[in-house]
Amino acid sequence: MKGLLARKLGMTQLFNPDGTTSAVTVLEAGPCKVLGLRTTEKDGYSAARIAFEVAPEKKFTKPLLGEFKKAGFEPHRQVVEIRGYDGLETGQELKAEIFAAGEIVDVTAHSKGKGFQGLIKRHKFSRGPESHGSMNVRQPGSIGATDAARVFKGVKMSGQMGNVRTTARAYKIVRVDAERNLLLVEGGVPGGKGALVLVRQSTKPQKVKGPAGKPTGRKV
Repeated sequence: MKGLLARKLGMTQLFNPDGTTSAVTVLEAGPCKVLGLRTTEKDGYSAARIAFEVAPEKKFTKPLLGEFKKAGFEPHRQVVEIRGYDGLETGQELKAEIFAAGEIVDVTAHSKGKGFQGLIKRHKFSRGPESHGSMNVRQPGSIGATDAARVFKGVKMSGQMGNVRTTARAYKIVRVDAERNLLLVEGGVPGGKGALVLVRQSTKPQKVKGPAGKPTGRKV
């Protein structure tokens, strides 16, 4: 398992050899530094603590400053743990070049906040009839059972939409710009421009393709 913290810069398009275009998301991945390591013997699990984006010392408490001083580099704004990240040393620098074009990654970020929304936008409900005096065009209809004087938990209703931590899986890395620490990922990823993004090696099984390019049903 490997990964980096990144900033979402926006979207653009790339031209393919056959003349078509592909929409890609540009991520400024790293440079990140290893703040510390979790070990099975001491902590019960193995993980790496990754720091991203240098920040002024006045924004940190003394205990946090002590951690960065012990690691041997300046304070960083963002710190996350990536489990199963082996083969690293404290103070090591990680850049976008740890990934290669064609690799499949999972992307975690906070989705865009949409505010308070109704059922049609939030849950993709269909509209009601609009003719013959119908008063139920965009309303939910029944929300309870026939024998319960309450509404059960989990019923799809209006409410806050978006602004939640979400993981989108199996994104393909189209291009890696090692000089500028950029990852170009196929498609759109969660979050708005400037959003903090965690890019990790994908854990979703990938189907093996046969000679004709069709899935064989086998997974790797």
